[in-house]
This record gives sequence, structure tokens and C-alpha cells, in this order.
Amino acid sequence: KKKPFYFFKSELLLCEASTVYKYIQEDGSNRGTCGKLVCTNFKIAFLDDDSASDDNEPQFKNKIVGENDITLQCVDQIYGVYDEKKKLLTGQLRKYPEKLIIYCKDLRVFNFCLRYTKEEEVKRIVSGIVHHSQTPKLLKRLFLFSYASAAPNNTDGRNQTVMFDTLEDWRDELERTKGNVKYKAVTTNEGYRVSEKLPLYFVVPICVSEESILKYQGRGIPIWCWSCHNGAALLKMSAFPKEQDDSTSQMQKAFLDGIYKTISKPPYELLKMDDLSSSLPSLQDIQTAYTRFKQLFLIDNSTDFWATDVKWFSLLESTNWLEIIRRVLKKAIEVAECLERQHTNVLLIEESATDLCCVISSLVQVMMDSYSRTKSGFQSLIQKEWVIGGHGFLDRCNHLHKSDKEEAPVFLLLLNCVWQLVQQYPPAFEFTETYLTVLSDSLYVPIFSTFFFNSQHQKDTNTSGESLNTQSGPFRFLTVWDWSVQFDPKAQAFLNNPLYAEKPKPDKSQRKTARFKHQRQLSLPLTPTKSSTKRGFFREETDHLIKNILGRRIGKFINSSDEPSNSFREFYDSWHSKPVDYHGLLLPHIDGPEIKVWAQRYLRWIPEAQLHGGGTIAMAAKILDLMEEVQSLQVKMDEEHSQAISGDVHSVPLLRNSARLSSLFPFALLQRQSIKPALPTSTWKDLEDEDDLVKRDDEFVDLSGGMS
Repeated sequence: KKKPFYFFKSELLLCEASTVYKYIQEDGSNRGTCGKLVCTNFKIAFLDDDSASDDNEPQFKNKIVGENDITLQCVDQIYGVYDEKKKLLTGQLRKYPEKLIIYCKDLRVFNFCLRYTKEEEVKRIVSGIVHHSQTPKLLKRLFLFSYASAAPNNTDGRNQTVMFDTLEDWRDELERTKGNVKYKAVTTNEGYRVSEKLPLYFVVPICVSEESILKYQGRGIPIWCWSCHNGAALLKMSAFPKEQDDSTSQMQKAFLDGIYKTISKPPYELLKMDDLSSSLPSLQDIQTAYTRFKQLFLIDNSTDFWATDVKWFSLLESTNWLEIIRRVLKKAIEVAECLERQHTNVLLIEESATDLCCVISSLVQVMMDSYSRTKSGFQSLIQKEWVIGGHGFLDRCNHLHKSDKEEAPVFLLLLNCVWQLVQQYPPAFEFTETYLTVLSDSLYVPIFSTFFFNSQHQKDTNTSGESLNTQSGPFRFLTVWDWSVQFDPKAQAFLNNPLYAEKPKPDKSQRKTARFKHQRQLSLPLTPTKSSTKRGFFREETDHLIKNILGRRIGKFINSSDEPSNSFREFYDSWHSKPVDYHGLLLPHIDGPEIKVWAQRYLRWIPEAQLHGGGTIAMAAKILDLMEEVQSLQVKMDEEHSQAISGDVHSVPLLRNSARLSSLFPFALLQRQSIKPALPTSTWKDLEDEDDLVKRDDEFVDLSGGMS
């Protein structure tokens, strides 16, 4: 029985094409499946003619987006192949391609052959896909609004997550962090009379007057993020524009001086200011680095994969992405040192205080506040600092394709940094790396409002009014935090860490178990490894390339210009010399190879990158087997409670036959093992030339060499 591809009443079929061949791209052999390619106002979907049987249903399945579905917002770039050459497709097309390659923002790559499809259908489907996924659109044309006008009204939106859209939520947070002695939640922005960029409610020092808040639309006002146990607070401020005439500049300087004087005397701690626009990479640098970095994982075929593998370290380092992660983590440690050791308030300053301020303030709270390492605590943190805090998700993710200049993966940068902490200290987090991966995927699912507005004001003004199906009344937007919309209970179990160290019994002896190694070197090396007769890093073939990299490239990675100061280094080394309290302060390791590539997110669709029966998941499977055995013994010992306890046994996902699981489980299940192509040594030497594999131009690229 075929499953219908329509999930929603509000989903409309826009165009379709039959007899489309979807390649399995792992070995370049042109094997694949035949089916229908469709485009709706929500997604692009490939409908396989051989409907999958329920026996093959994956354990971890998304109810909204299937494995052959691409939401329109998830499409990154589309290439057409003409006579073995590929060209970027953007606007109007004069000629239609024989093959379509779709690169996705979640790093999937789809290869569709259109040679056997009717010409009229090719024209319709190609121009339809390009138009609906790549051209600028109006906000109200997002599927978000179509879905919200017909959304079911029975989902549990809150789900223990604090939304920070009421005054009460802010007061509760002040009380939780004991910040209510020196700080107050204000209603000054009700009706958005201060600024449309600020949330309805926020927190400021008690001594700041309403008049001051109103004077410059909230600019120059220290806004509270979080209070440390010792009373020191983390604050953020929206800076004044740099280009101003002298008289305006003098007035603003006098205003700021007054504010600083007020919050620098008792009961407030000393104040340290940090202008993030000068102490961290620019958004443009972050965007450039990530654009280069993601190209390493958008692999068309096996030959491409092994070509990048030969130059893996140098390609990885040249992107600068891991170095940006290291700098951001280092900045968060500096802020933590001021708060924790120096008992100093820290004021983060940025032009709008909605980009890097969000990254640093969130990271500091994850490192210093164990509540932020629980699932509901982390979700509440994202609501507070990002969603209500006014991060411009719509612009930064470029959901409307309005301006590439505004695009920057700021939220992804945060998730990459949090992942470093999760993989270094697994027992400290109630959630898993799988949780972070599906959260990153949810950025592109336009049925949740969470990541599709620039501010609370923009959401509020678009919530009321007439919906698209002419029913009047407010839209019913869903929040991403209701995971039951995307996953059934069995799949949701993968988001929870079974080895989380519960607060009543923090176990300090587990620190050593937090070092999981992946097969591919996912960080840049500090020391030479033993040479081998083979070559290429994936199979630990570390020949002369290692020497080149260590000699020429890694030097600048280690000896960065922003090398930690003595005070910082002392704080960092002192903390790392003691046992870890999983519910206390957590400092990430940030030296050289300690910063790793988030393997699950970036390598999950590449069969060559999988270890069958290996990696973290194999270890986790053994531990879960033991836990299951212990629980079974508990059942036998306590027959009276057997039903209740046996219910618990199944709350842990059953990972039997761990030898067959991929290291990138649960995204890569039991995929076919890919074989390294048997190329002569001369070909591998050819692959080491200076072609820049990181750049993908709009120009034609000759594919004939790699597609035979």
C-alpha cells in the first residue's frame, strides 16, 4: 500500500514529473530507483515506485520530513548537468538539464536523472523547483502561514519550556537566579512603544529609569541576561551607531557615562565591558568560513569523497570554521572567569545585541548553569536569548531569499559550540548530540514559528488578521519544542541521554569516559602520528602529508594572535586540573585538536564516513544492554512492581545487534558499506594538485572525469 506524500490539508501540489531516476550516489555506478518528482508549497519530494515495506521502517523517523523530502527552505543550491558539465541554476532557464543535483542545508545531496522524463515535464519541474526554492518571496507566502491557518489545536506547545513571552516568566527567572535584588522586569515596551526590536518584557538594573529606556529606543541600556550564584550578572547592550555627528555623539556619550556610573557603584559589582564586534570574527567572516566548511561534506560521489580525503587536514583548516568555534568558546571562558572568579559584571556590546551577544550569553549559561544543560532548561534558554531576545532568524537563515548579505549561520555556530561541550562531557547534559542535530534540522521546517521570525514584534503583528484560507482569526503557530509533532515516543527517546548524571548524585569519577574517538580525524593534529605505507586520512594513512601540514599549516592554528593571557590560562589550567562536577562550572577544552568536527551532523549522509559496528553508538549500545539487564533483574527482584518497571525498560531505545549499527546512527541505519574506488597510485597523485575543492563556482565544472 503506497503512502500518500501529502501530510497537510494546506499542502498544494505545484508541479510534478514522472519517470525520474534518483541515483544512489555512493559509488558513481549510476544505480538508483525510478519514481515521481513533485514540488508542493511545502517541499520537494521523490516518490519511489517501489513503496517501502513497513519492515524497513527506521527506528528514528521524522513524521514531517521523510528521507526523500526536502522542505523548500532546506534547499541550498541547485545545479543542472549539461553534457557532463554542471551549472548553478538560479532564475530563468533557457536550456533544461539532463540531470538535477540538489544540495541541502542539512548536507544531503540528491541526484536526479531527467533523461527519461517527458520534455514538458522536465521544463515544469525544473523551473518550478528553482522558482519556489530560490527566488525571493513574501513572508506571508511561507508555508508556515498556510499550515497555521489549518493547524490542529491539540498540541502541547509549552512542554515545560519557559517561553519568556509574559512578565511572569521573567520574574520567575529573576527569582530562580536570585537576580531580583538588583534587577527588575519592566513593562515599558508594552505596545512596542520603545522599540520593535526589543521584546515586550525584559529585565534591567533597578536603578535604570523608564525615561532612560525610552530616550534612545532602548539603545545604550544594559539588559540583563543571567545572574551568577555570587551576584555578578551577565548583561548585554545595543550599541549606538558609529557614524554620528559630533553633538549627537557627545549627548550619547554623556548618556552612557551616566548609565555606567549608576551600575558601577554598590550594590552593583565592578563592570567589565566587551565589544564583541571588535573581539570576535565578523558575521561576514563566519558566513564565509561556514560556506567553505560545508562544501567539504556536500559530496556528489565516492571519487569526490576520496579526493577531499587526501587533503583533509589542509582543506579543513583552510575553512577557518574550527578556529572560529575555538575563538567563541575562548571568549565564553573569559566571560565565565570574570563572573565566577573576579565577581565582576560583564556587559556584552554589539550593534543590535542580537547575534554574537546571543551566542556568548547562551554559551556562558550552558557552562555555568546546570539547569541550561537539561532539555527544558536549554529550550528555555533558546527562547530567552534567541527567540524572544530578537535574533533575526528570518534574515540570518535567508528563509525568504531576500538578501545574501544578511545571511550568517549564527545559531548553527552556537549549536556547534554546545556540541563541543556535549561530546567532551556527556554525563553533564540531559540531551544528546542527536537532539542538537534534529534541532539544527528544524531551522528549515516551516511549520514551526520558532525559527521563522526576526523578532517578537514581527511574530505578534503577523499572528493576528486574516489567514490565507479566508477564515479570520489568529494563526495557530506551533513551537518546535513540542517534539511529538516530529517524532513518536520511540524516536524521541534518542533525544534524551540515558547516561545523564542526575543532580542528586553527581558522579565525579566518570570524567575519563567522556573521550569518544571517531575514525576520521575530526580535529587538526598537534603531534605527528606514526607513518603508514598507505595514504589518506580516513584509513589512518598518514604519510608525507602529515609532515607538510605540521610544518606549514598547523603553526598558525596553535600560535594564534589571541593566545590566552596569563590570568585566563591560570583559570583554565586550574579548572582542568580538578575533577569535573557535572552540575557545576564546565569549561571546554579548546587547545588545537580538542575542537572537533560535529561528525553526526556533517558526515551522516556520506556512506564512506561510517564505521559499521563502531564509534560512540556501539559503546552506547553495550551500556544500554547492561542497563536493560539491570532493569530486568530489578523486575525479578520486585514482582510487585513488575508492570511499572517493565514499562521503564522500553523507555530506553533498544539497540540490539550493535555490530550492524553505523557510527552515525540514528541517521545512517544499516547503509551499504561503500568501497574505496580502486584507483592507480598515479591517479591519487593527480588528486593532490592545487585544485580548490572547497569552492563551487557558478561556472561550468567538467564532471566527465569523475562520473564514468
